[in-house]
Amino acid sequence: MPYIEDFLTAKEEQEIIEAIRIAELETSGEIRVHIEQKCNMDIYEHALEVFHVLKMDNTKQQNGVLIYVAVDNKAFVIYGDKGINDIVGSDFWNSTRDKIASQFKAGNFKQGLIDGVAEAGKVLAQHFPWEHGDSNELDNSISKG
Repeated sequence: MPYIEDFLTAKEEQEIIEAIRIAELETSGEIRVHIEQKCNMDIYEHALEVFHVLKMDNTKQQNGVLIYVAVDNKAFVIYGDKGINDIVGSDFWNSTRDKIASQFKAGNFKQGLIDGVAEAGKVLAQHFPWEHGDSNELDNSISKG
């Protein structure tokens, strides 16, 4: 697998950030992408740690979503905050997962993240629509570990 610096180009990162901005126009939910080279522990547990480190659990409606990618592990996690999980079914993130996975399998990492962000925004908008006065509570940049 590529080194984390080579996983996405600067232009690809900007395209993903723009996808986050567009997805958040329809929802009060907050979407972040975090990429690490390797995860040496349970990937889900680590994604939860990253979620807290990024202060994604500080949103007003507890509706933050993290897409965590461990490059060497060839794995990713979609982690949604309590506000989301309290009102949706356990299969809520399946469509987002499937969109990311199909592109990742083909080696299209940028497109997988863009498709995943767009799908997450679409499903979030159903339960957390954007309302007048909503503000962007979290940075849209891609974080790296």
